[in-house]
Amino acid sequence: MKKVTILHNNRCSKSRCALQILQEENCEIEVIDYLKNTPSKKEIKTILDKLGLNAIDIVRKKEPIFIEKFKNKTFTNTEWIQILTEYPILIERPIVIDGYKAVIARPPEVILQLLKRKN
Repeated sequence: MKKVTILHNNRCSKSRCALQILQEENCEIEVIDYLKNTPSKKEIKTILDKLGLNAIDIVRKKEPIFIEKFKNKTFTNTEWIQILTEYPILIERPIVIDGYKAVIARPPEVILQLLKRKN
């Protein structure tokens, strides 16, 4: 059984769909409600490394808090990581992690490619 972790927001239909796909694929799933259990700066950095992305790449730019506080401003990667720990609602969702790789599951079906990879 494949073990995966999902940064999940149950209010998000894409996140619920991703979780359903993982269940249908008979994965052992660790569900992290990242709005209640915000990843630390170190955990976000690790996730970004697994995604192969910078922090700005996982920022939800349509969120009201982004538009209100951060739109048209420039921050370093380290500053964005700090912002994501302070405002976890800005983290794109869902993020599925399988060992050393991760994907932003938008669309949720990209999970299937992740599950086929060998780590």
